[in-house]
Amino acid sequence: MRLKRKGDRAENLALKYLKQAGLKLVTRNYHCRQGEIDLIMEEGEYLVFVEVRYRKNSQFGGAVQSVDWHKQQKIIACAKQYLQNLNKVPACRFDVLAIEDKGQVEWLRNAFEV
Repeated sequence: MRLKRKGDRAENLALKYLKQAGLKLVTRNYHCRQGEIDLIMEEGEYLVFVEVRYRKNSQFGGAVQSVDWHKQQKIIACAKQYLQNLNKVPACRFDVLAIEDKGQVEWLRNAFEV
């Protein structure tokens, strides 16, 4: 339960950070058979699929490094499922918002591609 609360706090911080940067929330915690997307946002004409990662320390790799190829494939599959429900598919990108324990935020736009 403690990890869930930390994850929720990280997502709340990420959402606030992205809103301050001008993005608009479309949906949060989109679930499907393939997995979950933490945040789906809009930035201009882009639909942005955001993976939020929190790490207390970088002892086992930082937050950014934790979004490996396997995790990327799950996010991509989930995004494809989400897009099937839309009438028109917009331009899309995949971002990672990494939060370290001291509150440092690193936003990687277009962190990976299909």
